[in-house]
Amino acid sequence: MVERIPMSKTGYQRLKEELERLERKDRREVVQAIETARGHGDLKENAEYHAAKERQGHIEGRILELKDKLSRAEVIDCTKVRCDRAVFGTIVSLLDLDTNEEISYQLLGPEEADVKKGSISVLSPLGSCLIGKEVGDDVLARTPGGNREFEVTGISAAEIA
Repeated sequence: MVERIPMSKTGYQRLKEELERLERKDRREVVQAIETARGHGDLKENAEYHAAKERQGHIEGRILELKDKLSRAEVIDCTKVRCDRAVFGTIVSLLDLDTNEEISYQLLGPEEADVKKGSISVLSPLGSCLIGKEVGDDVLARTPGGNREFEVTGISAAEIA
């Protein structure tokens, strides 16, 4: 059975655009760079050639990775999720019971998670603890930095899909 990857519409579109750029632009540029480097002579000591070949390998690897992820994507419209419980796509507001600090995170897939932009993966230690929680529930997250306790203070839908 193929494991589905939950993904927002925005995240799916971002990966599609990256794949198109890699296939249409970056792939052509690296092939051109290899041809140019070949014209400089001896390939054994040609650093430009080896760098271009290495970049080509990275590009082709990323293309395969993106095709795999996009083929397994389960695209979810984050503006239309139910907000009675924390689920993929919802924005969960938390009160850190140790510091009394209020924080909010949108629960997204691993490919989209970016703590600096206010999103965490549903597979992360905190994200997995939040799934299914309701407003008022306490959450104990076992993170690499130690155990942390939170209270769910709000759950809302995202404004962007």
